[in-house]
Order: sequence, then structure tokens, then C-alpha cells
Amino acid sequence: MTLAVVFPGQGSQSVGMLAALAAEYPTVQATFAEASEVLGYDLWQLVQSGPDEALNATERTQPAMLAAGVAVWRVWNEQGKPVPAVMAGHSLGEFTALVASGALVFRDAIAAVQFRGRVMQEAVPPGAGAMAAILGLEDADVEAACADAAQGEVVEPVNYNSPGQLVIAGSAAAVGRALEAAKARGAKRALLLPVSVPAHSSLLKPAADRLAEYLATVPVRVPSIPVYAMGLKRHDSEAAIRAQVVAQLAGAVRWTDTVRDMIGAGVTQIVECGPGKVLTSLNRRIERNKDISMICMEDPASLQAVLGTGV
Repeated sequence: MTLAVVFPGQGSQSVGMLAALAAEYPTVQATFAEASEVLGYDLWQLVQSGPDEALNATERTQPAMLAAGVAVWRVWNEQGKPVPAVMAGHSLGEFTALVASGALVFRDAIAAVQFRGRVMQEAVPPGAGAMAAILGLEDADVEAACADAAQGEVVEPVNYNSPGQLVIAGSAAAVGRALEAAKARGAKRALLLPVSVPAHSSLLKPAADRLAEYLATVPVRVPSIPVYAMGLKRHDSEAAIRAQVVAQLAGAVRWTDTVRDMIGAGVTQIVECGPGKVLTSLNRRIERNKDISMICMEDPASLQAVLGTGV
């Protein structure tokens, strides 16, 4: 069995996440305490008590999700489990994969994603940008709907999450027009998402430029475990890591391609490491081969379920 470990990004957070795992494994709270020292506030308290609007603020969500993924990864390692053959992360989760693979130091990554979240929020005024999910259309139809709706503004597919599930982002008015264009093409669902930052759209190019300047001073190493990037390339050099995590801030997340590429390379088990089941659900839509094991790991029960698979 060839194992891949994947890490979720923004959107998988929830108040109270990892509480059950933390009750049995002190490593979880210790990881959040380490992050809190960098951030200057109690991240575990925020994650456990909220409120939702505070946790969902981008510059807080990103450190929270990074710490959560690393905490679960550390618990996994404490069980003496094998090193995965490859890793990947969805959007922000790519930073988590880079920490887990040894390419980034955890504390450096926490500071970096806090900065990343801040510049994302500052790049586009509140209300000026939007994101929306479109379900039940072929990729080409969504791309055509965006092209028709742009009318000189920005609207583009930004998350190729699974076949028939794309997220678009851009200027608020253009996203609204694209939703109507997608419905006219037969979309099963087309709905605005409760976010104001048009993540991964070209509107975030100023934020990507600021992130590039920031990361130029952050120590980076070649991963000890291969990490798949968001477009069929692996992180195989320090320069490539910096370039990729900058490019993905204002570029599309091609999760479907990433999962298919890992499976094409021989992966037979994909374990989602972190809160929620978002990636596991997407992975099952991407690859319906029942011989490929897909499972999430976020609490004692799911951890034991993964351990019970013989990994």
C-alpha cells in the first residue's frame, strides 16, 4: 500500500475542532501553544471558544488550520506510523504539507500564513470581491460562463475541487453575472460563498507580490517527503517552493489534477490529516475506484480507524 497524506485548507475550520483529540493527546495543545507564542494571542482559546466570526477572519483562520494540521500530523508520528510516500495540501494546506515534510519550520510558517491572511484581506476592499460555488457543470462550461460574464472585470475559476464542483472568484458584480450564466448553462447549483476575499483570483496579485517579498527572508529547505504542488509539479528546490506558494495565492487550485497525479504515480491510500472531511469527500468524487482507500483523521475514533487499516 502506497500512502499519501493530504492537508485541508481554509473552510474546514470550526469552533471546537480537535477538542476530542486534544483530550487524549497533549501534543495537540502543545502545538497550538507553540503557534500562540508566535502570534501573540491564545490560538487554542480562539479555536475552542470562538466566536465564529473571529475564527473565520482570514488572518486567524490560516494559522489555526496550519496548527491543526501539524498537530494531527504530530499525533500520527507519535504512533510510530510509516512515512508517507507523498504529501499535498489544498490551498493553505500546502503550507502544512511543507511543514510536515521538513521544508518549512513550523514557527516560520505560522508567521508566514498570518501575514498571508492579512495581505489577502488588504488586497481587495470589503464587498468588492466575491467567491461562488458552481455544481453540476463541466469545467469548460464554467470557464465559458466566466468569460461571458467578465465584461472587463475579473471573474475566473479558482478551485478545481472535483469533477462537477468548481469555485469561481473575482469582482463581486462579475461573479454575480457568472452565476446567472452558469445557471443558464444548466448548473445544478450556483451559490455565493460567505467570504469577501476573492481567493486565488488575479485580484490578489498585489497580495502575492507582498508575500514574495516576505518569503524571501524565510528559510526553506527541499522537502524530505515529496510534496505535490497545485499543478502537476513537485516542490523539488527552495526556489520552486517559494515561487509555487506565491503563485497559488493568485492562481487556481487544481486539486482534481493533484489527486489524479498522485494516484497515477501509484498511491493507493490517501489520509486526510486535519479537521473535517472536506478533502476526503472531494477525493472520493475524483477517484471512484474502491481499491483506493480514502479516510480522514481528526479525532480519536478516526485515528484508530486509520491505524486499523494496517498503515
